[in-house]
Amino acid sequence: MNKAAILSFLMVGLSVVFFFIIRGPDADLVLAVCTFAGLSILGIIFALVSKRWIPAIIGTLLNGAVLVFAFFLLLASGIGG
Repeated sequence: MNKAAILSFLMVGLSVVFFFIIRGPDADLVLAVCTFAGLSILGIIFALVSKRWIPAIIGTLLNGAVLVFAFFLLLASGIGG
């Protein structure tokens, strides 16, 4: 694996760690959504820059899942008021 693939997987790991740090009733959802979206977009970019097929596919899928999670979190905060 090259550095870009490792950075892509690192973005997923940072998103998971940030989720466990920020959780709770007093969590700032806008900050969480912006952080998840930013990390996942960076992760997708790193995955696509890596010139290997398997790390690119896995990195894109994992970071895409984080991006979908951020979208659902934004949707839930909009519905909840």
